[in-house]
Amino acid sequence: MNAVKIKSYAKLNLTLEILGVEGGYHRLDSLVASVDISDLLVLKKRKDKLSSVTMKGMGSESIPPEDNVAWKAAELFSKTFATGGAEITVYKNIPMNAGMGGSSADAAGVLNGMAKLYGVEDRDALKALADSLGSDTGYMLSGGFARMQGRGEKVTPLDLKNKLHFLLLVPEEGVSSKACYQKFDELPRTLEWRESQTDALISALRKNDLNEGGRYLMNDLFVPALHLNPSVKKAKEEALSFSPLGATMTGSGSGVVAMFESKELCEWAQSRYRGKSRAYVVSTITPDYQKIKRGFPLRNPFVLSQDEIEKAKE
Repeated sequence: MNAVKIKSYAKLNLTLEILGVEGGYHRLDSLVASVDISDLLVLKKRKDKLSSVTMKGMGSESIPPEDNVAWKAAELFSKTFATGGAEITVYKNIPMNAGMGGSSADAAGVLNGMAKLYGVEDRDALKALADSLGSDTGYMLSGGFARMQGRGEKVTPLDLKNKLHFLLLVPEEGVSSKACYQKFDELPRTLEWRESQTDALISALRKNDLNEGGRYLMNDLFVPALHLNPSVKKAKEEALSFSPLGATMTGSGSGVVAMFESKELCEWAQSRYRGKSRAYVVSTITPDYQKIKRGFPLRNPFVLSQDEIEKAKE
């Protein structure tokens, strides 16, 4: 096998509760889900142990190589498993600086892709590598509905069967994760006990009660984020104007999601949106990373199908 192609999916934080600080990290409790926006990664074996990453789309070309987590993932994989490297092209489709885990998705995609290229099946070792690259990268290896706890490294897959639909609004200006957590620490907050919103949302989804579930969408980083970027507040107000079941910010922002009963209602809201944010309709998905396309014996692995080209442009 000389080449593989893989779609690596974005995530949404449907809840994000900060329970304290431990070992220098914020202790989280978050219900996360994969959604049907993905980056496309093409990986081709190299004969040496070096790796290269070429970014295409969404302004990703400006990412300095030394800051590219996908490249770091490739280098770490080769070093850990004593394999060759890879030539990697990432076709970006996940909005950047939106709180949707785009860079983590790319790092996880590289690990999954190189594991296929070089026949590595040790998922525990891959998870350890992913955790060392970012708080939610370990989750991104598998995706789907899951509960993330600790600093994000404790991942509990959930067998939720719900198909959820959202209007996603992404302001042009992003929010720095580091700055957002720092602002959270600076702002006054009560330390009173509260019911776990993550528990409540999981319970509602198990009952398939979306009306109840919409009430539990929340994010403790929303207030810090709007202090750093007022357009986050504007985006949430605009989303709420369409009377969704509920709305929240994902990750540390700046993306805001509003949940509706159906995809058609999301498309209706998108068609009537007149604000300045980028508007998408997204739905939850369960990725199957066992179905990575591989081989390409008859053509250049970097030649994409027309469908893949169109997807990369979205």
